[in-house]
Amino acid sequence: MTEHLDHVARIQQAWARERPDLDVRPQGVIGRLHRLAGHLGEQLRVVYRRYGLGEGEFDVLATLRRAGEPFERAPGELAAFTMVTTGAMTKRIDRLEREGLVTRRPSATDGRGRVVALTLAGRELIDQAFAEHMRNERRLLDLLPPDDADQLERLLATWLAAFETPHPAENTGSET
Repeated sequence: MTEHLDHVARIQQAWARERPDLDVRPQGVIGRLHRLAGHLGEQLRVVYRRYGLGEGEFDVLATLRRAGEPFERAPGELAAFTMVTTGAMTKRIDRLEREGLVTRRPSATDGRGRVVALTLAGRELIDQAFAEHMRNERRLLDLLPPDDADQLERLLATWLAAFETPHPAENTGSET
């Protein structure tokens, strides 16, 4: 009987043959997570493209929407919440502003500062796109049995906590 190996298992098998002195088992988890992230990312971008958005623009609109009324943030806050440079954020905001999805105005509290706010068109777009995004994520997660999905969430949360400092519940952060 022929054994069917996934891509990572084939790589592990080759390394085990070439470097039997090394423990290649970590590749089983890390390699699969890396490959899975690529597959999942592509499946998520399908929805963003349907709405004429890139992943970055989706993230900006979602961050503004999640902020609650009046759906606005300073550009520096947006950059921090989405973990990109201020230069990259400026490009995203420029594009979204050209599309009529956000506006920029002077800050009421900081004479030199600016505020980025969702327009009505931006809010309607992100509300539709986010609803479809959640249906898409549900479809992807439903590829696992519910108990496995719950266990995976717990394991990933534990592992992620080793890299990130948990914060109290707040209305910020990145979508993906």
